[in-house]
Amino acid sequence: MSAPTKVSEITTEYLANYLRIYDVDADVEDELQTCINTATAFIKSYTGQPDIDKFPEFVQAALLLCQDAYDTRTLYVGKSNVNKAIESILDLHSVNLLPEEKQDDNEGTD
Repeated sequence: MSAPTKVSEITTEYLANYLRIYDVDADVEDELQTCINTATAFIKSYTGQPDIDKFPEFVQAALLLCQDAYDTRTLYVGKSNVNKAIESILDLHSVNLLPEEKQDDNEGTD
């Protein structure tokens, strides 16, 4: 099994192996899929990037988010208590905090 290079390529099988879960039944698989979905949504929300697959480093952030969620059995991650490694990766491509360009009201008039 090769390592994913896109967040969308993270499978429950890969995640189970990453987390060293060797007895995967349907309930565990559902929980892992929920972790993947939650990590994906969190990365998009945190960074403001609609296409997170453009950034291979987000794979590691997603795996760390899933690991934290699985280890603590919580699917809530607030932006104020993000793991520093995850925060560092996501901040590389975060556009949410960039100031928006203001358009000139006189633009297009002569």
